[in-house]
Amino acid sequence: MAHDLRNLDTAYVEFWRERHICTLTTTRPDGSPHLVPVGVTFDPEAGIARVITNKNSRKIANILAAGPDGARVAVCQIGERKWATLEGRATVRTEADAIADAVNRYAERYGRMPAPNPDRVLVEITVTKALGLV
Repeated sequence: MAHDLRNLDTAYVEFWRERHICTLTTTRPDGSPHLVPVGVTFDPEAGIARVITNKNSRKIANILAAGPDGARVAVCQIGERKWATLEGRATVRTEADAIADAVNRYAERYGRMPAPNPDRVLVEITVTKALGLV
């Protein structure tokens, strides 16, 4: 079921604030999907989803391999009888202030501050489609 990004209902937005493990799907250079568990935060006003991760991860290599315009990706989460997917274009950000903001958003959603990681980068997803049954 598609949702209007300009007018997301409260239940959908609240579901993205609850504590859920999510998945990120990227595409490997050979075209095959790469799906991994991640923590995701979603800012519906800005239309941005964020994932913090290690710069040496396969997901980062997949996004960078897509070129300067970024990679098409999807993040998804499920709960009892509910699911939500955000699709969009991902880019990798390395600016300290953007990463710090993403870490704080993660801590707010997941109730814990992630351990320091000097190799941390930010996957920033400009959301183009919202799907789900919430």
